[in-house]
Amino acid sequence: MAKIIGGLTTSHIPAIGNAMYSKLEQEPYWKRFFDGYEPVKEWLDEVQPDLAIVVYNDHGLNFFLNQVPTFALGCADSYQNDDEGWGIPASADVKGDAELSWHIAETMIRDEFDITTCQEMKVDHGFMVPMNLFWRDKPTTNWPKAIPLAVNTVQHPLTSAKRCYDLGKSLRKAIDSYPEDMKVVVIGTGGLSHQLQGERAGIIDVDFDLECMDKIINEPSWMTGLSNDYIMEKAGTEGIEVIMWMVMRGALNDKVNVLHKHYHAPISNTGAGVLLLTDAE
Repeated sequence: MAKIIGGLTTSHIPAIGNAMYSKLEQEPYWKRFFDGYEPVKEWLDEVQPDLAIVVYNDHGLNFFLNQVPTFALGCADSYQNDDEGWGIPASADVKGDAELSWHIAETMIRDEFDITTCQEMKVDHGFMVPMNLFWRDKPTTNWPKAIPLAVNTVQHPLTSAKRCYDLGKSLRKAIDSYPEDMKVVVIGTGGLSHQLQGERAGIIDVDFDLECMDKIINEPSWMTGLSNDYIMEKAGTEGIEVIMWMVMRGALNDKVNVLHKHYHAPISNTGAGVLLLTDAE
């Protein structure tokens, strides 16, 4: 049977992709940030997951403001990355697993989540930066298979942290019921606090970021009780991306082990957090 062996989180700022491409990991500005990923990379090298489910928000490569699904699931055997204009060269295609994707889609729809299924799907920096961070220095051919799960955090009205958490529960049900032996990790991406426009552009609320990380670990019901307006008031308009971490959290047990936790700010104009969680017995 398939099994979720861990949940990861990370910010997905495009500047990180530029830093990796330019080999800036040891530069003073970037070193502490990248050092925070080393324990997770080592763990992944040890456990060798077969597949990663990457929860991210599309930034216009597939969906634009005229048509944005709340939840969209990749259901293909490969996913193309394109140049978004950030200066990061497009990567080779990422391997998918269409059979598992359709099983997940069927489970979620039975659980009354109206998932958009995408048999063709391009993946942008929201997906590629996390994959490159966790499998840095490895070609895409040596990555695990991956399934993109896009959550709308751009075009209002937005879904909620509670809905994302419940989606994670449905994802867990799908993985637990899949008959193939497979080790799966779920990656919640985005955040933490940042805002790209308006009078509050550049906001970083370190205290709120750290509180969110703690509550996601120990008291996810606190996060699911927050309104989107409150999250954006505290963390900035783009800080709402933290709700995508709740898909990862919902896919794990109520009690979790914290194998790694790291926070660094600022990176670009963002508070950046990393978690590595596993189910507690």
